Amino acid sequence: MAEHTVTDAEVAAYLAEHPDFFEQHPDLLADMQLPHDSGNAISLVERQVAVLRERNMDMRHRLSKLLDNARDNDKLFDKTKRLVLAVLEGRKAEDTVNTLYYSFEKDFQIHFTRLVLFRPIPGKLGQARCVTLTDAKTPLAKFLKSQKAMCGQLGNEEKAYIFGEQAPLVGSAAVVPLIHGTCFGLLAVGNRDANYYRSSMGTLFLGYIAEILNRTLPYQLER
Repeated sequence: MAEHTVTDAEVAAYLAEHPDFFEQHPDLLADMQLPHDSGNAISLVERQVAVLRERNMDMRHRLSKLLDNARDNDKLFDKTKRLVLAVLEGRKAEDTVNTLYYSFEKDFQIHFTRLVLFRPIPGKLGQARCVTLTDAKTPLAKFLKSQKAMCGQLGNEEKAYIFGEQAPLVGSAAVVPLIHGTCFGLLAVGNRDANYYRSSMGTLFLGYIAEILNRTLPYQLER
């Protein structure tokens, strides 16, 4: 069966029979062009309609962006909640460390994660690296002095000490000290993009995770 093409006359006849059509579908008016015969000049009504249409489109874009941000925030909240609950359920420091690495890699898609703990005896604790504070004082001096989260491009010595053999792949990083009375370690995340972690970038998320570790790891390390 051939498709029927609606003619202008049919549309006109339908609108004549349904004069309240645009009252029932007001959104259609925002996308319609209704020129006025005003010669070469643009009528005030046309200009007002054009401005309103532009504002309408801008508001739609803003609303769409707000909805996208809300969805992203919901996903971030769910991932963070899973991580926090898993850390709180951990019995041993090694469990907490491995949970952190797994979550950062699988849930948050972080390229490089490093947890450096200051311990009397160097070695490994799960995937974390244990070093003496004396050994770390020179390469990590900037972080130990400030005791604040920092973002940006690291110096070669800092990057090599924190990220080891993967240091050449790290373009930028965010580093936050872990503090419980005194500094007992560093949590660092890295990205291949040199501009991903910028010096002006907020460190709210990383600082929040560090606060969780500050309240769990020290007690687990004492067991």
